[in-house]
Amino acid sequence: MDPLKSISQIAASGMHVQSARLQVVAENVANADSTGATPGDEPYRRKTISFQEALNRESGLTMVEVSDIGRDQSPFTLRHDPAHPAADENGFVKMPNVSPILEMANMREASRSYEANMNLYEAGRRMRSQMIDLLK
Repeated sequence: MDPLKSISQIAASGMHVQSARLQVVAENVANADSTGATPGDEPYRRKTISFQEALNRESGLTMVEVSDIGRDQSPFTLRHDPAHPAADENGFVKMPNVSPILEMANMREASRSYEANMNLYEAGRRMRSQMIDLLK
């Protein structure tokens, strides 16, 4: 297999999983304040994403893929707000287990990983272009 094509495929798989990670983070941030509608309803539960190695049998390359999008099972926090429609008999509302600070850190890491894979892809493209120029 062409090594320059391999670079592109590996970088593309990295960009794909980081894009999926950014989507999960965006959904978590968007629902950071999504509570239940009635007492006893569960609020939004934070999504998690995990990756795994994947062997592409066609090319023989080891790439990365999304293995699972799950839910964080950490406990919900309680906020005292007796006027809220989802407040229990003591006036507490279950809040989502989403930490905006943690999500922003995840977003930054995913964005930088995406950028690193994009730079790898571009480097492979430049090498291919230079190789064609040399063959002229």
